[in-house]
Amino acid sequence: MGKEITKEQYDKMVKKASPDSPILKNCIKAFIVGGVICTVGQIITNIAKLWGADVEEAGTYTSVILVVAASLLTGLGLYSKLGKFAGAGSIVPITGFSNSVTSPAIEFKKEGMILGLGAKIFIVAGPVILYGVLTSVLVGIVYYFLG
Repeated sequence: MGKEITKEQYDKMVKKASPDSPILKNCIKAFIVGGVICTVGQIITNIAKLWGADVEEAGTYTSVILVVAASLLTGLGLYSKLGKFAGAGSIVPITGFSNSVTSPAIEFKKEGMILGLGAKIFIVAGPVILYGVLTSVLVGIVYYFLG
């Protein structure tokens, strides 16, 4: 076989090959972009309430507008640039979920409506939905027995 390397040698090779990550800078960028997305959402909510929507309707309008806007930005190739700049700041809000559904839909569209779009649209968002529902069920069960 080939030459075996020790864990220490491997760790040294990984450290040498891996670029340093500017954690503080990345956190600041994520905080600012996530904050801007949430601020835009709050502005939409406030405008909807000014136009006579109740709190629930305003929240629905806000969600729909943010999801559609993120899908459009994904289709135009702009959301991926925002994601590269902001990291988790663009992934955590509802816009990130919209992006995770829209991206595979665009990518696999050429494979057809059934095997492409239909089968692959939730390739990224599917685990989020699955584990989100599973976690909420488990929390509900715990809450039921403890509360």
